[in-house]
Amino acid sequence: MTQSSAKLARAIHFDESDQNVFSSPARTGEWCISGGFEFSDWTEADLTGKARQAFANGWLGLETFGRVTFVAVTQVEQSEITALTDMLAQHFVTYYGAPSVDAARPVAAEELTQMIDLCADHDANCLLTVARDLTESGVRESFRMIQPQDAGLDQFAIHGDVET
Repeated sequence: MTQSSAKLARAIHFDESDQNVFSSPARTGEWCISGGFEFSDWTEADLTGKARQAFANGWLGLETFGRVTFVAVTQVEQSEITALTDMLAQHFVTYYGAPSVDAARPVAAEELTQMIDLCADHDANCLLTVARDLTESGVRESFRMIQPQDAGLDQFAIHGDVET
């Protein structure tokens, strides 16, 4: 894959439901990753209310670090990937105790690479959902794809350059 052909996913909203189901909803248009790492040490006791909803089917926005139910696949530029990697690395320092941005950057890059790989085989404007289960061996994620013509995404998808 050349970097110029990389794809990532952006938060998309069809209604106001995410405002009600997530304690911190992602902003429409922000870049997203699975964000399953947030739940790596969770137990059944943690799965209540809005936290349960975030666990069950929330993508993680990389600007607000809020959650969103649907994301749409679109092109991403290398400069955006670099900026997002730095933002996520800083998040790891601030919220997860990583010793420094430099130490956290490889882990952040891997999270973004996983999402880029997930998006690589999907057409632009394809809609993705995530579902998580808590198992004895940890968090299990599964992904579902909805074709744009099935979802009417051309009226919602974001095209063109967006400042990072």
